Amino acid sequence: MSTSRQSFQYTADFVQKALNWAATHPYCSYFTSNGIPYPEGAFPELLAAGTNIALNSEEAPFDKLQKLHEEQKSWLIGYFTYDLKNEIHRLTSSNPLTVSFPSCTFYQPDYLLFFRKEEVEILCYKGKPEEVMAAIKATPLPEPAGIPHITLRSHMLREEYIAKVKAVKEHILQGDCYELNLCQEFSASEVELNPLSLFLALNRLSPAPFASFQKFSNQYLICASPERFLKKEGDVLTSQPIKGTIRRGKTPGEDEALKHQLLNDEKERAENMMIVDLVRNDLAISSLPGSVKVKEMFGIYSFRHVHQMISTISSTLRPELPFTEGIRKAFPMGSMTGAPKKKVMELIDHYENSSRGMYSGAVGFITPEGNFDFNVVIRSLLYDAAERRISFQAGGAITFDSDPEKEYEECLLKARALMQVLGQSSAAL
Repeated sequence: MSTSRQSFQYTADFVQKALNWAATHPYCSYFTSNGIPYPEGAFPELLAAGTNIALNSEEAPFDKLQKLHEEQKSWLIGYFTYDLKNEIHRLTSSNPLTVSFPSCTFYQPDYLLFFRKEEVEILCYKGKPEEVMAAIKATPLPEPAGIPHITLRSHMLREEYIAKVKAVKEHILQGDCYELNLCQEFSASEVELNPLSLFLALNRLSPAPFASFQKFSNQYLICASPERFLKKEGDVLTSQPIKGTIRRGKTPGEDEALKHQLLNDEKERAENMMIVDLVRNDLAISSLPGSVKVKEMFGIYSFRHVHQMISTISSTLRPELPFTEGIRKAFPMGSMTGAPKKKVMELIDHYENSSRGMYSGAVGFITPEGNFDFNVVIRSLLYDAAERRISFQAGGAITFDSDPEKEYEECLLKARALMQVLGQSSAAL
């Protein structure tokens, strides 16, 4: 496949113009770290646009993805939905889905833009970089987001969520599981909005190290994720589960006190440790014996609205295995299921009122060399422009020590930025 590439200097408004230009294509993807420091590095500043789907599969997606990459050796950009669990782990789901993405979709971009400080490198599989640069410069800036006129509906009222937390705790007491991530959905219908403008508004309000804007025809992901699912660089796999959340303080002193409180909270540490053990086991299946290492345990990192407890686990992929096996064996991510994984996924389907779909899945990219980086799709809005529906979900890890009332409040804390950008208040739910 022939390519051409060239680097250019760019000005402050160029990125937004480039996003607006990319969004005119059937498929586009923007990945950004927002300049936030992160252990092992966060997302690169990368924008892609394309016209053709390379893979759209409900069956054997990992095998098909590996074959496609081996044949093309090209960039592939796309996602895995949470509901791929049904194929991987032989499960079923019967809950309704508000915004339905295909289980696995990847496209080969026609254009890639790599942003590096004041320089952008444009890689073209079609046309010439100078033509792309001229087209972007001629593109207007995105329209301001405004306040959407919508009414959110909660799919699980406060009393029901609290009752279900208590029921999950009973399963833990009976020995059915150790930890379960219980989520709830909020949605609205008859919604008309500008997805790119909404993403820019959310990104300003809640900048995150694994933020992403994705357009797949009429379906959009507007993502402010703080969490990495899995990264491969060379033969090294890295996973960074988040378990443990507390609000930011109103003063520097209160902020530091809350960070200290989170670090020393036995419940939060137990949540994190259980998922670290689960991730270690997941990575061990596809990695060289003895290569799984916990590089950091209980790291406390601060974001706009919350402090989070993050641990980092790495391993070495077995050389005889395709890179897609590293993803398959670890999916879906333990931080969004609980432990033991298969049992809690069965319980999740029983207690949650909605299918997760794209939520709790992963979006990212694969390089021609077979490296990849995927986030965890949380703190995200899902929008179907054709069906005019928008949805988001929020949840938390339930353990034996969980306080049901506090678990519900943690859901609202995680959803605060999403509600705010939609012009909503948690008090109205």
